[in-house]
Amino acid sequence: MSVTGTAATTTSAVNSVLRVAPAAPAEAAAYFRASLVFHTDVSDVAAALAADGDPGFAVLDSRSTESWEQGHIPGAVHLPTALIPELAEKLLDRSVPVVTYCWGPACNGGTRAALALAELGFQVKEMLGGFEYWAREGLAHETWEGAAKRAADPLTTPVNTADCGC
Repeated sequence: MSVTGTAATTTSAVNSVLRVAPAAPAEAAAYFRASLVFHTDVSDVAAALAADGDPGFAVLDSRSTESWEQGHIPGAVHLPTALIPELAEKLLDRSVPVVTYCWGPACNGGTRAALALAELGFQVKEMLGGFEYWAREGLAHETWEGAAKRAADPLTTPVNTADCGC
């Protein structure tokens, strides 16, 4: 298939993008709506935490103590995934949604933590990008040495503007 304007036409060569046809618009809308039910991103979490008042959610870092000390989101609860069944009820309020994170996009630790919390009856979302993108976007974080902040990586966040436009 090749695409000209908005009409798709059949050609002898099918590119790998369109080899499997896109979903119908209603199916795509349902899929992307569901994705937003389960995920949030670093920028939205940072904006909510920076705003005045209660953001309405808790942030949970599911990594090891060594990773936590290397850097974590200020105000996050430290609860390694393996300890969630034992300690979640003691450290988290079941009536408050929880946003989980781990290292970054190549790590599914935040997903495993979200699953463990959901199985215990918590409302939960996973923060896409994890701590890696929090730091790469130049957001303040804490380490075992105290407060820290890196320069924003221009490949992950807008430079010279506060909003990426998405």
